[in-house]
Amino acid sequence: MPVGLLGKKIGMTQVYNDEGVVVPVTVIEAGPCVVTQVRTVDRDGYDAVQLGFGDRPRRLASRAARGHVAAISGRRQKVRAATGVESAVKAECEPKVFVREFRCEDADHGLEVGQSLAADAVADWKFIDVIGTSKGRGHAGVMKRHNFKGQRATHGVKRVHRHGGSIGQSADPARVMKGTRMAGRYGGVRITVRNLKVVRADAENNMLLVEGAVPGANGGFVVLRHSARNRKA
Repeated sequence: MPVGLLGKKIGMTQVYNDEGVVVPVTVIEAGPCVVTQVRTVDRDGYDAVQLGFGDRPRRLASRAARGHVAAISGRRQKVRAATGVESAVKAECEPKVFVREFRCEDADHGLEVGQSLAADAVADWKFIDVIGTSKGRGHAGVMKRHNFKGQRATHGVKRVHRHGGSIGQSADPARVMKGTRMAGRYGGVRITVRNLKVVRADAENNMLLVEGAVPGANGGFVVLRHSARNRKA
């Protein structure tokens, strides 16, 4: 049973559904993902499956990243072997660019280290949650960040048309209230979009079409998991 998938946002397009209605979809390159580790309660204190997506060139991968997925006969590994400590099973694959863990309630997921998951692994899921990083817009003003209307262009307003205006009170309470919307860093945060309908899954090309928009720019990494809602739909 798949626990989820990792992928990369390709872009948006539109397709026709079975009723002949145009549906806006986001194209996601979902997989192939390699199971790099399987966490267990006995060894790690919790149950989880770790997946990796996208090969990292070896010249750009650290020795720790290479040793995480393959046996490289390091000094620590030799010392552990000499003391009789059994080494963890390695996936024997290339170092991955994007690695994430999926928590499991039990160890009945049926996945093994080194197993590969493609887009058809979630083809039976009708609704999924997509987790990504929104587009970073840097330091933005209140009109762009919070959709303020701005100040008027007459009656003494001089070169402050896009300013936020007053932010505090007078003698009572004589401070700026916590949570006041101001200019600041906008975007570049983790966002989860829930209950996106799976329109099509193409295992041959590792492509997944989901209805609606997905956070992040084209080329950004995303996490796909089974939606907690609408599982019976």
